[in-house]
Amino acid sequence: MRLRNYLLLVALFLASCAAPDTQHKIVVSTRDQKLALLDRGTLLATYPVSTSKFGLGDRPGSRFTPLGQLQIAEKIGDNAPPGAVFKDRRRTGEIVLANSLGRDPIVTRILWLRGLESQNANAFARDIYIHGTPEEWRIGSPASYGCIRMRSSDVAQLYNIVGIGAAVTIVDTPLVSAVPGLVSAHSMGPENTAPFVMR
Repeated sequence: MRLRNYLLLVALFLASCAAPDTQHKIVVSTRDQKLALLDRGTLLATYPVSTSKFGLGDRPGSRFTPLGQLQIAEKIGDNAPPGAVFKDRRRTGEIVLANSLGRDPIVTRILWLRGLESQNANAFARDIYIHGTPEEWRIGSPASYGCIRMRSSDVAQLYNIVGIGAAVTIVDTPLVSAVPGLVSAHSMGPENTAPFVMR
């Protein structure tokens, strides 16, 4: 009987872990090259990012960043060290330090996005991620091949907070117009009460 109760508790715990993350929401502004993380509608953090240097859209085979409503479909990279290189979503064993010249792999963590609308229905098949990049000097300006790039420390922090199923909205408007309570997407001043404000 004791073993049966234990197995039931384990099953309930695993089922609760599999529940989609409805608590967190990510908003990405391609206009400002910034990402906001919300917890039950309250601003928790803002981070600089880098979206596509080729433009916006979701055409198959394109290198565009899709717009609209998406969600985190998969998380890849648990406990990988900063700069850990991923190829086809698998660790290669290589580590590339931030700002290493001539290197531009996917590093540290991957949040794989699935589109929820016709305007971004190809995002998952196109391997659109939020991921780390060693090209941290490019963060804050469009430089990617469609994905949303972050500094390794930032993407690791984000990865540890959000779960599978968390909503992701990508807009081509200023972040301040898409996130209630955000004072300015350009000057994150002391009036911004988010615990993690990245400039």
